[in-house]
Amino acid sequence: MNYESRIGSKSGDTYDAVAPGRRRGLFVLAVLAIIAIIIGLSVWQISKSSPIVTNGASNNIPAVTVISARDVSVPRIVTATGTIAARRDMPVSAVGDGGRVTHVLVEPGDWVKAGQVLATIERSVQVAQDAASAASITAAQANAQIAQSNYSRAEALLSRGFISKADVESKKATLDAALAQVNVARAQLSQSRALTGRLEIRAPAAGLVLSRNVEEGQVVGPASGVLFRIARDGEMELKAQLAEADLAQLRVGDVAQVTPTGATHPLTGRVWQVAPIIDPQTRQGVGRIALAYDPSLRPGGFASTRLDMGAISAPLLPQSAVQTATGTGHDGSYVYIIDGDNQVVRRDVKIANVSDQGIAIASGLDGSERVVATAAPFLNLGQKVRPVMAHQAQS
Repeated sequence: MNYESRIGSKSGDTYDAVAPGRRRGLFVLAVLAIIAIIIGLSVWQISKSSPIVTNGASNNIPAVTVISARDVSVPRIVTATGTIAARRDMPVSAVGDGGRVTHVLVEPGDWVKAGQVLATIERSVQVAQDAASAASITAAQANAQIAQSNYSRAEALLSRGFISKADVESKKATLDAALAQVNVARAQLSQSRALTGRLEIRAPAAGLVLSRNVEEGQVVGPASGVLFRIARDGEMELKAQLAEADLAQLRVGDVAQVTPTGATHPLTGRVWQVAPIIDPQTRQGVGRIALAYDPSLRPGGFASTRLDMGAISAPLLPQSAVQTATGTGHDGSYVYIIDGDNQVVRRDVKIANVSDQGIAIASGLDGSERVVATAAPFLNLGQKVRPVMAHQAQS
C-alpha cells in the first residue's frame, strides 16, 4: 500500500510539475503564430496596395499624343482669292469734235471685230465739208488743165520765135501752181473725210463688249468719258491676292485652277504676271492668272484659286499641332515638343505652306522631335507628360 502511495504520489508530483510548463509553451507558440499571421497579413496587404499607389501616381501624369516630325514630300498648293477682270480692258471713247449720237449698234455681251462700228454720230456738217473739198479738187484740176494747155502752146511758139523764153517760164510756173492746188484740194478732202470717219465710234480690236454707256440722241465729245469697254479677244484674268511669302514662290507659267463664285467646275489658267510690288498695308501682292473666255467669268466677280507650285521636302504637321502667338513678345508660330525627360518644351517654327493635308514647316524642326499633336494650349512649359506615339494612340 505504501508502495502504491509513493508511486502514485511521485507520479502525481511529476504530472503537476510538467503540466504548467507545457501550457506555457503552447501559449507562447500560439502567440507567435498569431504574430506571424498578423505580420503576414500586413506584408500581403502592403504588397497588394503598393501597385495601386504606383498606378495612382502614374495616372496623375497626363498622356499626350505625339507625332514624328520627319521630312516628307509635301505638294505645295497655295490657295487664294481675288477679282475677275478683263486681261486687256480697252476703253472706247468719242474722238474728234463729237456730236449727237444717231445709232448705237452693239450691246454688252456682243462679240465685235476690229474696226467694227459701235455707234455713229450725226455728220451733216461734215458731209457738206466733204462735198466742198471734192468740188475744190475738180476746180483745181480744171485750172491745171488750162495751165497745161497754155504751157504746151507757149513751148510751140517759142520754137518758132513768136514768144520769149521768159513767157514760157511764166506759163510753166502757172502750171506748177495749178498742179499744187490740185494736191492741196485732195489733201483737204482726205482731212475732211478723216474727220468725218472719226464720227464713227469703232472697236480698236476684236473682243467682247463688256459695257455700253451711251444712248441715241446723246451728245458726246472727247470729254464724255468711256462709252464702251471691250475685253480684247474675250480673255479674262483673276487678280489673286497672295501673301508675301507665297508671291515670292510664284512663277510665270504656273498652272492654276480657278473657281468663280457660283460655278460648278474649276477653270484652268496660267500665271502670266507676278506683281513687282507688295502692298505695305496688307503685305500682299497680286498674281495675275490668264483665263480663256467662259460664260461663268464676269469681270468684277469673285473667284478662288488653287496654285500648284510643285513639291517641297518638309515636316508636315496637322493644323492642331501648330499654335500662333500674338502680342506676347514672342509673336509667331510655334509647336510643343517633348524632350528626353518627357517634359513640354516650346519650339518656334516658320510655316512653309498650309494646305488641306496639313502645315508644312520651313524651319525650326530637324526631324527628330516628338511634336504634341493636339491639346497643346492645355499644357504648361516644363510639365511632365507621358508621350504616346500617334499610331499607338490609334491602335
